[in-house]
Amino acid sequence: MGAGRLWVRAAHTALSGGLTLGLFLHRTDLQKQEERGELLQPLIFILLVLCSVLLYFKVSLMDPGFVKSEEEVKAGKSEEQSMVIPQVASDIKMRRCGYCMVKQPMRAKHCQLCQHCVRRYDHHCPWIENCIGEKNHPFFIIYLSVQLVVLLWGGHVAWSGLYFEQSWDWLQHNIFLLVSFLLIVIFTIVVLLLLISHLYLISCNTTTWEFMSHHRISYLRHSELENPFDQGVVLNLWRFFCSCHLTAWEKIYFHRNNEPV
Repeated sequence: MGAGRLWVRAAHTALSGGLTLGLFLHRTDLQKQEERGELLQPLIFILLVLCSVLLYFKVSLMDPGFVKSEEEVKAGKSEEQSMVIPQVASDIKMRRCGYCMVKQPMRAKHCQLCQHCVRRYDHHCPWIENCIGEKNHPFFIIYLSVQLVVLLWGGHVAWSGLYFEQSWDWLQHNIFLLVSFLLIVIFTIVVLLLLISHLYLISCNTTTWEFMSHHRISYLRHSELENPFDQGVVLNLWRFFCSCHLTAWEKIYFHRNNEPV
């Protein structure tokens, strides 16, 4: 599993670096600007690529919100941790995970690939090689946004270096830019669709897992509301992007379900 993750991360880094280098080595707008001494746009482009790679590793390597066992919480409990980990009321019973036997907070799910329960589980991303959960989901959205800007700019740069002729020499000289442009178009469509779908789900305060498996999740099936966590678009976005601590979803769930209609 560790070797697989290493290969995926290495492939992402190599692809990002290779495509960027290729855009500078061919007769694109970036190369022409560099030759004229106009270095502002090339430098911004390189910084954006570096930023996207750093964000990729940030999301890939950070704790997505793994649920700790009672022993781990007691062993490493500090004043700072007690402020970060939300306390659930004693009268609310939390179910135990059938795989790792930890007490699962509401909206948590066990990931068999990571072998951990993850708070506010969204999905396991094979390209990131990590779960997307409550702690790293905002960084995942920022990563997708920066990556989309890089891809759109990179696609424009690759297109600027293409000139079309029906000859074998033309294909030999432009094969890299042509392949790069096609790859960038494919990646742009994927990233754009991912970003749009995630922003929609965030605005509703739901997750990919909850959206896809609504009929199988007990706390959603037994709720009187279609989405018991939805507090309106503004508050949903504020809680997602600006909250500095984890959320006790049980409190919101029972409060919303007990509201008078």
